Amino acid sequence: MTEQRTAIVTGGARGIGAAISKRLASDAYAVAVIDLREEDTTATVDAIVAAGGRAIGIGADVADAAAVATAVARTVDELGAPTILVNNAGILRDNLLFKMTEGDWDAVMGVHLRGAFLMSREVQKHQVEAKWGRVVNLSSTSALGNRGQANYSAAKAGLQGFTKTLAIELGPFGVTANAIAPGFIATDMLRATAERMGVTFDAFLEGAAKEIPVRRVGQPEDIAALASFLCSEEAGFVSGQVVYVSGGPKA
Repeated sequence: MTEQRTAIVTGGARGIGAAISKRLASDAYAVAVIDLREEDTTATVDAIVAAGGRAIGIGADVADAAAVATAVARTVDELGAPTILVNNAGILRDNLLFKMTEGDWDAVMGVHLRGAFLMSREVQKHQVEAKWGRVVNLSSTSALGNRGQANYSAAKAGLQGFTKTLAIELGPFGVTANAIAPGFIATDMLRATAERMGVTFDAFLEGAAKEIPVRRVGQPEDIAALASFLCSEEAGFVSGQVVYVSGGPKA
């Protein structure tokens, strides 16, 4: 029997991150679920363990280099050296440009871009040593531009360039890097958007579905299914790609 591979999923407490964590566990990987507060990872970890998988929850700010190093070291100690990394952690600080503060900008850049950089830099040493690895970065259709999201759009577009460079640099070591750019996915993050717009979540989803060619909104499991493939052995010749998962053509 081959040794079990270990995956790290950031922002794994809920939404897309939780769905990816559970899917990778069902694919027989051990999973370190990282989120800002360790207690928030409990539901995801418990669901994985209840289904017969191996998982641990770790609290870490991915924008903090020392916290990232500690989180990866703990993963190595408790689950084994990680060779799969899913950079999913993200926050929203939406506002129109003239109202956006430096704090709004820096917070979003910190989690999305600095976080992906720090996590990838820390995990790559284990991937290079194993001569095998998978990096999946979560971008967004907002990378194409979205009103009120100058910070988020810039960060998600930046992740695409980061992904392509990782693919070039790490490819010779058997490591692939790809990005998933979700469209409208029904998560708690969007629930907050609906509240801000003064509409019910159901009405918000219904309105969005009418604008999507497949006539439904996405679910976290739609993203997890693609992440599963990109992390698989079979995806070894797919690298440096950005796949828009949005129920219709984008990019």
